[in-house]
Amino acid sequence: MTNLEELVQEINRFEAIISEWDESQRCVAVGLKRAIEALHKAALTNLIKSLKQESMPALRHAVADELVYAVLLYHELVKPPKPPLSQRIQTALEEVRPGLKSHNGDVELVAIKSPDTVEVRLIGTCSSCPDSTLTLSQGVEQAIKNHCPEITKVVAVNSSPTVNNANSSLISPFSAKITSTWIKVATIDQVPEFSVLAVQLAGTSLILHRQGVTVKSYRNACTHLGSPLEKGKVENGIITCPAHGFQYKLETGKCLTVPDVSLQSYPVKVKDDKVFVKLQK
Repeated sequence: MTNLEELVQEINRFEAIISEWDESQRCVAVGLKRAIEALHKAALTNLIKSLKQESMPALRHAVADELVYAVLLYHELVKPPKPPLSQRIQTALEEVRPGLKSHNGDVELVAIKSPDTVEVRLIGTCSSCPDSTLTLSQGVEQAIKNHCPEITKVVAVNSSPTVNNANSSLISPFSAKITSTWIKVATIDQVPEFSVLAVQLAGTSLILHRQGVTVKSYRNACTHLGSPLEKGKVENGIITCPAHGFQYKLETGKCLTVPDVSLQSYPVKVKDDKVFVKLQK
């Protein structure tokens, strides 16, 4: 029996039999297996060292054999072949895509520029988000570098927004006025001191927090990957993002996890126990 598939099937058949044994019997079998594997790995390691010193062509020829390669790979004595760079980049983007899509955002590969640069485009809400730089560096860039160590630069390419004239009639002529008007969002009693209140204002999700009679309003999105903050734990005036643990001081919106980053804030005024927020263009 020299076919790799047949040999593996035979091993799997015996492993299935052993799995039906009681625990003490399985422990003996597993111990024997590990001892034999350790012996084989030590012998193969010495063999590879000798071949490297005497004949690299002979070593390459041996590793080209399917059976030899499979055994060396099992013992971690050779590295598995890397998928193409483009495939690894797409795998990295798929890792961060669910988090971006949960907030109507996405990312796409634009170009691979040898030897070490990748261009991507943040799309959807990610393209206009004020924290898109952090999204790129903390999320997209890190994922790409984890899968592709040879990549040292990840650059975000901006795309100019296009206007769909066919839908222009759907845009209210009063939309500009809405974003510059004070709008009542709650009463002061509804705004908690030991948590936050989530409200919707002109299609934007905000969080409100009260300290005495002072109310603060911030965009309901972590600066990391835009995760909602409304369910975050508030302790000592600090809110912790429930998704990735980023922390923010609710008095100022400043991020305590990453320096020089803050939540997007909105003007607030309180009049006759009513809380008004102003969205700015």
